[in-house]
Amino acid sequence: MVTAIKMPKMGLSGDTSLIGQWIKKKGDKVSVGESILTVETDKATFEVEAEAEGVLLEVFYEEGDEVPVLTPIGVIGEEGEDFSKLLNEDPAGSEPLKDEKEHQPDLIVQAQQTAAANGQNLEPVETSSLKISPRAKRTAERLHLDYRFAEPSGASGRIIEKDVLSLLEKAPRYTSAAKAAGILVDRNDKATGLGGRVTVQDVSGTASTKPSEQKVVEEPATNEKPGYNVQPLSRMRKVIAKNMMNSLHNTAQLTLTSSFDASTILAYRNKVKKQKDSLGLENVTLNDMILFAVSRTLMNHKDLNAHLVDNDLLVFDSVHLGMAVDTPKGLIVPTLVDSNTKSLVELAKASNEMVQKCKDETILPNEMQGASFTVTNLGSFGIESFTPVLNPPQVGILGVNTIVYRVKQSEGKDITYPAMGLSLTFDHRALDGAPAARFLKDLITNLEHFDLLLAK
Repeated sequence: MVTAIKMPKMGLSGDTSLIGQWIKKKGDKVSVGESILTVETDKATFEVEAEAEGVLLEVFYEEGDEVPVLTPIGVIGEEGEDFSKLLNEDPAGSEPLKDEKEHQPDLIVQAQQTAAANGQNLEPVETSSLKISPRAKRTAERLHLDYRFAEPSGASGRIIEKDVLSLLEKAPRYTSAAKAAGILVDRNDKATGLGGRVTVQDVSGTASTKPSEQKVVEEPATNEKPGYNVQPLSRMRKVIAKNMMNSLHNTAQLTLTSSFDASTILAYRNKVKKQKDSLGLENVTLNDMILFAVSRTLMNHKDLNAHLVDNDLLVFDSVHLGMAVDTPKGLIVPTLVDSNTKSLVELAKASNEMVQKCKDETILPNEMQGASFTVTNLGSFGIESFTPVLNPPQVGILGVNTIVYRVKQSEGKDITYPAMGLSLTFDHRALDGAPAARFLKDLITNLEHFDLLLAK
């Protein structure tokens, strides 16, 4: 009996995931529970285990393909077993493209004429039988290549990205406007567009021929490369961009900035650092102490420890702190559940474990959900002030800044002290400026008297 390997539903986006690596290859034997491939979501990488024993009969998607969740991506069965019924299910992304008879004939003719002008004999594939991976299709669209001229090398005759890239030197390229217009290319037409593309003006004869109306443009040599590199946004970057735009468009964000005397937490940090080995303590950072203070302060300002959903404010009984972590792939925000019930050492241990998971890409989807308030720290980069962006539906996020030395009066004398900046962004729809300012004021008091906060 054949068993379909389906793209698992995991990750924050919930719509698609990326195939990272096929650990098992077509024809390999697999056992139940054995890892067969890795899957990348917008935040982390996971291994997918086999749910059946047998042979990996076929893979429907290549490494790097972005596939909708719950779509069959491979099949396990007995050697030689028929799995054609799975193919008839038309998994997303591998079905033949819809026939576009209204627009395609002219495009086919223009491509053939351009190929002939270049001494090439490219022939397009009939679209009714064409199969192409989503990644290859995006690459073709980005590079303005006609992927119907590609020679498929993927599984089941699918066009994959390398097939599209092979067209760079031999297939016609057009601007978006020229392609949409269904233009015909003549042997004598010149490609004056960026990167050697054929423009509408190149073939329509509408380009001005009067010297007085023409701009003097120095045409680059045909083999000259543009002065930039195209770097498509990563999947994770796209998700972050979407979330940030959604946050700014759909919330009323206001940021309050203040600072506090960090002398007390710096002194405490030095004590722990010197004695942590002898006392068996966890390495406690300044950020851990701020997380501790935030979790305690929020219990007295619950309107900030909440989600705004439609017209309802969901106020949490416990503090679940989101902690922004910088990784090579982008920003990840794991959740420290019930932070207000943890001791400083327990919180430091939990935050350190989460940071390591984020960097190792072993963080689980459920460990990045449910935060009621977020803390993001840019102090290590020397940032003195910034505007954090909310993570909806949360109504508050605290930005932590670097330490700068300032002057204040003490007993009639001017003294210098280490000042650490705090930037609180809140959703003005959920609360006003005064209650948000009171939270910031109480937080500063707790940080400046951190030893008393520990005694509570």
